[in-house]
Amino acid sequence: MYAPRVFISMTGTLLVFAVAAYFITGSLYTAFIQTLICAVLIQAGYFVAILYLVRREKQLRDAGVTSDAAATAKSSKEGSRRDGLRADPAPHLPAGDT
Repeated sequence: MYAPRVFISMTGTLLVFAVAAYFITGSLYTAFIQTLICAVLIQAGYFVAILYLVRREKQLRDAGVTSDAAATAKSSKEGSRRDGLRADPAPHLPAGDT
């Protein structure tokens, strides 16, 4: 989770929410209060997500596995790489220079 991207996305979401709340309620004050509540909920969700990521990273480190190694192990179990391509390219094709 890249923090600047999250904050930019959060700001955009809150702007859309504020406009929608204003059109639905017709009250600037109500839209403002609802937008503040929405901002607090989004920020709380972001905080919980960061706590989860830190906790997961700590568990991986305590187990002696780095997050890169865990991702590689997961990819090899699934038979694919991080970019979504299969790790074993078409085994029936010849692999040589012609």
